[in-house]
Amino acid sequence: MTTVYIDQTSGADAVGRGTIEQPYLTLAYAIFSTPASDVEGTQYQIRKGTDTEYDQPTQSAIKKARKEAQGLEKKRLKAEAEKREARERQERREKKLEESKKIVLVEDSSLPKPIKCKIVHLAHYRDQRVRLCGWVHRKRDQQEIMFVVLRDGTGYLQAVFTGNTNKTYDALTLQLEAAIELRGTLKVVPEGQNAPGGHELIVDYFKVLGPAPGGDEAFTNKLNEQSDPSIMADYRHLVLRGETASNVLRLRAALLSAFRATYAEHHIAEVTPPCLVQTQVEGGSTLFKLDYYGQPAYLTQSSQLYLETCLPSLGDVFSVQESFRAENSHTRRHLSEYTHLEAELAFITFDDLMAHIETIICESVDKILADPATATLVKALNPNFIVPERPFKRMSYADAIAWLNEHGILREAEDAEGNTIKDAEGKPVMVPHTVGDDIAEAAERQMTDIIGKPIFLYGFPAELKAFYMQKMPREEGETGPICTESCDLLMPGVGEIVGGSMRIADIQELLAAYEREGIDAKPYYWYTDQRKYGTCQHGGYGLGVEVGF
Repeated sequence: MTTVYIDQTSGADAVGRGTIEQPYLTLAYAIFSTPASDVEGTQYQIRKGTDTEYDQPTQSAIKKARKEAQGLEKKRLKAEAEKREARERQERREKKLEESKKIVLVEDSSLPKPIKCKIVHLAHYRDQRVRLCGWVHRKRDQQEIMFVVLRDGTGYLQAVFTGNTNKTYDALTLQLEAAIELRGTLKVVPEGQNAPGGHELIVDYFKVLGPAPGGDEAFTNKLNEQSDPSIMADYRHLVLRGETASNVLRLRAALLSAFRATYAEHHIAEVTPPCLVQTQVEGGSTLFKLDYYGQPAYLTQSSQLYLETCLPSLGDVFSVQESFRAENSHTRRHLSEYTHLEAELAFITFDDLMAHIETIICESVDKILADPATATLVKALNPNFIVPERPFKRMSYADAIAWLNEHGILREAEDAEGNTIKDAEGKPVMVPHTVGDDIAEAAERQMTDIIGKPIFLYGFPAELKAFYMQKMPREEGETGPICTESCDLLMPGVGEIVGGSMRIADIQELLAAYEREGIDAKPYYWYTDQRKYGTCQHGGYGLGVEVGF
């Protein structure tokens, strides 16, 4: 009589052999592993652990284990059936692939010559034969029909493959993101059915221009909806092919076009300042420094200073240029490189500056929403977008400090070195705001969201702002910090999107600002000369396109 051993602590079902050296873990698996004809003649010995002796299982335990063994047998049979079906499917597919190699797709020369066009223009070519190139965005097989959604950057098109077009080797092995050329007749989709643009291409000929891999290297095995953000960062070059990412880029392009159109309407000229500079704008601690043929140079923080030099020749000017900040911060508001939309205006007042910023933003938004295509993108990406309500609210820095305290919005206490002070539990000590504080982004956003409309926050203390900002006039006998004619535009749900100010117009005041900030005036001689040769009251602003967008 055969003896099978089961150790409920140290045994193993999958790799066990039922011997005393390699016992099974469960009685059910032991019975399952015994041929059905030998179960009655097999003696089962079981123990709970290595510190107990083997003994025969009870009748009730055997009865329960036999039932469980039957379940294991059903699973085995099911797994075998699935394995057999998979093998048969693979064999059928391989046979089908071999047969498909015999099918050669030839373009019918009797058909009209196709018109080459982009998807965006297809509405003009319905019931005509067209030729398009693009990438396989989606693919669906349905019996004898294959549906492919083609993407060419201007839109999406559903293509229908039937007959031999769906039986060739290229059709059967077509993968997502393959580059293909399609030829066929454009037809309106049948009533009750939907497709991008309301039409679909009945394909009569196609060819693969650039294949894409399947298997482990398939696009969906690299990226899918469940992909971790770190994976998406590594494959951002592929993420861009998705609908959301491409819509973001498309709307961003439309936004820049809208800004440029608005500036043109206001007779504001675009210039292209350099990215390699030898001067600072926002403080030396955030400069990317590099060697420029033996001389120190930097990636620009802002094109403002160069724009100011263009005022006497071109009048009001703007630029769309990359700016760089060496801030190792990982918030959504801090980028090492970003697209900076900046403008400088001559012969204006501080009120004129804020009114201009409001006008440019609102007119550009109106242009975006007036175009059905871009309005659709806005709705898709930000369904809750609300058009900025005019006029924008204006709130002084001092009034903002008072408002925050009245509404119980506190700030983290800091020591003399700017380090956060923490309590005994390690939590930041929260204190009221005082005049002179640099209002934190979180407090600004909370205030803006509560008020619920765009706010020009203006009149910041001079010690919080850059050296070039014009100081506000002071009444006789006025005390408190010296404030600047500076402003930040805050938007609900976003926070700050624009920072601007009037610039120092007086040459002596500018020289004093250099000295106060410890800046060598020599490299700025060209900037200082703007105050020497016909100075005027002027101001400007910058908008971070990524944040504002």
